[in-house]
Amino acid sequence: MNRLFFWLLALLLGWSGGCASSQMAPTEPAGQRPVAVSAPTFLALGDSYTIGEGGAASDRWPAQLVAQLAAQGVAVQAPTYLARTGWTTAELQAAIAGANPPATYGLVSLLIGVNNQYRGQSVASYRPEFRALLRAAIRLAGERPGRVVVLSIPDWGQSPFAQRQGQDAAIIGREIDQFNAVAQDECRQAGVAFVAITDLTRAAAGHRDQFTPDGLHYSRAQMRGWAERARPIVQALLQ
Repeated sequence: MNRLFFWLLALLLGWSGGCASSQMAPTEPAGQRPVAVSAPTFLALGDSYTIGEGGAASDRWPAQLVAQLAAQGVAVQAPTYLARTGWTTAELQAAIAGANPPATYGLVSLLIGVNNQYRGQSVASYRPEFRALLRAAIRLAGERPGRVVVLSIPDWGQSPFAQRQGQDAAIIGREIDQFNAVAQDECRQAGVAFVAITDLTRAAAGHRDQFTPDGLHYSRAQMRGWAERARPIVQALLQ
């Protein structure tokens, strides 16, 4: 990759730290009816794939998940986000420590790791950092592993942006698989639900409507599929 590519991708992924701010406040799509305060609270942890970089707040997969659950008669409060474009596992861990959110959430989601892969960080270093994040997520869910759900890392190597830059999709895909294997193994050991959505992002290749205008992040249509994969699992967890 040449220097220009690194600059462009850093800008899009938020490596410079100035693309998108994290949030510790719930957001509801305009017009959505408020749910009872007794409904479970929802904390979404992650990076640009959690905050839906380039799209509306209502496009984010956690927001779509809440809407899909509501359609099934399962009430969950609007998500609170602790996520930022460009964050790695270590940066998310530092953000959790700094924000010190209450350990009372009824549901916690975690989607993290693409920036570890992009920056060339090793799978070996990812494992202990992801394990620590998983423990933090469980703590924030009131020490209930059964109220935590992890989504697999999307394969950005299949994005229009990566293709325009001549990236080796096969190499990126293999590395993403390695990171996901670690995450899935750690979830199994911790008793946490793991939802595979990477195949959906690979199937998006060649479909421009599956991406935001930057060609790197995902559209409402693509993230709807992530929410649909997570919905039955989360619904079972909340019963």
